[in-house]
Amino acid sequence: MRLHLPNMSCGGCARSVTRAIQSVDENAAIVIDQNRREVELTSDLPRERFASALAAAGFPVVPTAS
Repeated sequence: MRLHLPNMSCGGCARSVTRAIQSVDENAAIVIDQNRREVELTSDLPRERFASALAAAGFPVVPTAS
């Protein structure tokens, strides 16, 4: 799943995003594109769980146009 996180603007943000995702699923595969402010992650857990954890960490997920 691809998540757009407009508040992710630096390496520290990327580390915080990674920690938030791993708090939901420590085995999730995570690829961060800091320039596009996106995260591509692979997990069997639902998107909503990650969106909730990211919002709590200060990185709300914003829907993107398909």
